[in-house]
Amino acid sequence: MDAEIADLSQTLASIENVLEPEKMRERITDLEAHAAAPDLWDDVEQAQQVTSQLSYLQAELRKLTELRQRIEDLPVMVELGRDEGDADAMAEVDREIDDLRRVISDLEIRTLLSGEYDEREAVVTIRSGAGGVDAADFAEMLLRMYLRWAERHGYKTEVLDTSYAEEAGLKSATFEVKAPFAYGTLSVEAGTHRLVRISPFDNQGRRQTSFAAVEVIPLIETTDHIDIPETDIRIDVFRSSGPGGQSVNTTDSAVRITHLPTGLVVSMQNEKSQIQNRAAAMRVLQSRLLLLRREEEQAQKKELAGDVKASWGDQMRSYVVHPYQMVKDLRTEHEVGNPQAVFDGQIDDFLEAGIRWRKQQEQAESQ
Repeated sequence: MDAEIADLSQTLASIENVLEPEKMRERITDLEAHAAAPDLWDDVEQAQQVTSQLSYLQAELRKLTELRQRIEDLPVMVELGRDEGDADAMAEVDREIDDLRRVISDLEIRTLLSGEYDEREAVVTIRSGAGGVDAADFAEMLLRMYLRWAERHGYKTEVLDTSYAEEAGLKSATFEVKAPFAYGTLSVEAGTHRLVRISPFDNQGRRQTSFAAVEVIPLIETTDHIDIPETDIRIDVFRSSGPGGQSVNTTDSAVRITHLPTGLVVSMQNEKSQIQNRAAAMRVLQSRLLLLRREEEQAQKKELAGDVKASWGDQMRSYVVHPYQMVKDLRTEHEVGNPQAVFDGQIDDFLEAGIRWRKQQEQAESQ
């Protein structure tokens, strides 16, 4: 037991070395000064960034401080239990050690998010693939899964665009996750997802395999300097539509922006005004261009190094509802036997396994 406590203390010390609590305190003091400024809300977007980051850092520092205190209290609990021969007290120590081990393991994942854009908020796009109406329904199931996951963690989300399929489900959907490190955490979800089930849309009850693609990009910030000349884009406006093609409103408020040099297309229709939709579309387009620039730089570095193999497979996870129940990540081999829980947003184990797997891949490539 003493060795377990020492191991927990050492692991937390390693985490503290990475997260640097003293620097967190300095940053909190700086943000508190910004938050107290009388003109803070003159720029709403900037104010939201300040308050969000302040809240996140305060919570992280509080978590570190409480964990350190809990570990330091353990030897006292053990000594009291042993001196009094109290089996219940010793059982309580065991439960506390198990809980601390779980919490510290979760926190350790945060130290693995050290990529250039990992600390950013995320923009996630889901697109239905092969499989017809089942694929569209699967895309909607994935949208709900990620929104439920964010809700479980108290992360704010905003659905920016939904393109409904004719019969059921979604052709595509784009949403933001407004939490620090959302991009680093969710980026391991990028790729092709596969669903196997008895189709609820097939009157003969046949098994259907369908696919959906998930794209995750970091939200741009004002310091990124992604300049897009007006001559490089084409802007089309059209009427927003809901499920089954039903009109959401009677004005041409939806916006589609095409980036001519790359062929990237971004559509937004969930805001009420054309101006809001255009601003949201430009923000997502800039984010995609930012990630594209990064990918091109990485590809060039790999080419110079003589290594052009891809580190990520296209199909990354299978959700099987029939003939058996299983969700399995094809990269990490992590699997669970309860697809419904996963679709209800319980994906943290998959995220953790994916982040650890990615770190191992990066370390292997750097050797």
